[in-house]
Amino acid sequence: MQAYGRRRRRLMSEINVVPYIDVMLVLLVIFMITTPLLTEGVKVDLPQATTKPIDQKDKEPLVITIDSKGRYYYEEQRRPVASDELRRRVAAFLRANPQTPVLVRGDKSAAYGDVIRAMALLQSAGAPSVGLVTEPSAPGK
Repeated sequence: MQAYGRRRRRLMSEINVVPYIDVMLVLLVIFMITTPLLTEGVKVDLPQATTKPIDQKDKEPLVITIDSKGRYYYEEQRRPVASDELRRRVAAFLRANPQTPVLVRGDKSAAYGDVIRAMALLQSAGAPSVGLVTEPSAPGK
């Protein structure tokens, strides 16, 4: 008679990481697809100019966008905001981050008056200076 109980199996002490790798790869694909959609913002056709880029010391600038119809957009939001709400948001942001540069990203077909009104609105909200965002011009132009 043979003894069946004498030969025991050793316990496996390794972790099976294959399911974790599968989940990680699925999440990577999801993030790769959704990230460009989140950072797109409002499409504006910027004017071209030959200028030097500004020095960004440590802070990202606060960017206000003006589309061709004169509507204001706060940061990268897709919903336009009224001028009073824009002033209120910018003032609250600048109280919390007083040294943040403020930039206006205006469409080249936006009315000059709309851009000037936005700059005046930003200064009344507490921005010490307001810059303009442009596209670099092509060489030879």
